Amino acid sequence: MPTTKRAEPDACALLDADHRNVKKLFKAYDELAKSRGASTSQKKRDLANEICTELTVHAQIEEEIFYPALREAIKETDLLDEANVEHASAKDLIAQIQGATDVDDMFDAKVTVLGEYIDHHVKEERNEIFVKARAARGLDLVAMREELATRKEELMAELMGTTA
Repeated sequence: MPTTKRAEPDACALLDADHRNVKKLFKAYDELAKSRGASTSQKKRDLANEICTELTVHAQIEEEIFYPALREAIKETDLLDEANVEHASAKDLIAQIQGATDVDDMFDAKVTVLGEYIDHHVKEERNEIFVKARAARGLDLVAMREELATRKEELMAELMGTTA
């Protein structure tokens, strides 16, 4: 009976798990945004803050670890330049969401647009950047997964410590 050997989880798998998690949070936010009420307002703010925290940490581990390693390993780096620009746009929206005083229609619009940015970014990472990373010679994505996971834990602890 033939057995299928599954690839060991690598850096791309960890980053993609983050993508799926944030997608679920955006879906939950969309559901909340359809309902109205005073109690909904605080729930939306809490969920938006969770989205912003997840994205902030995700972007930071990509920028600190994943992108620089990939930049060294591949010739064509324009995709990485685009990814950095997308991160900057997302960070700007995150700052606007976190700094918002009211949870109103503009707040909802900013969270929605952030979700659209992230959807676009995720598609490029999955279909292009991760493909190039996995094909790159000399890039140990399995070891990098551990490095990303460790750094993510540190950053989450930092952010939770300052917001708790």
